[in-house]
Amino acid sequence: MRKYEAMFIVKPDVEEERRNELISKFKSIIETNGEVENIDEWGIRKLAYEINKYKEGYYVLMNFKSGADLPKELERNFRIADEVIRYMVINVEEK
Repeated sequence: MRKYEAMFIVKPDVEEERRNELISKFKSIIETNGEVENIDEWGIRKLAYEINKYKEGYYVLMNFKSGADLPKELERNFRIADEVIRYMVINVEEK
């Protein structure tokens, strides 16, 4: 299993209940074929540049372990979710 880090930004005007549903949905996708190590919700922060007329976003960082196929599935789900305005999944190399 490899270590990965997924960061995604949710639109700031999404209700808290819907945002929690999204986070638990992505968590369950990871748990089907991997292991969630940590979920860190940074909250609403200013974006570096405007994205789709949004100047702020709700940042969520997930650290997880999984096989090589799971990040592609996770990215596919990020792409489908209308509430997610940006996402990134990277492989964290161990030192």
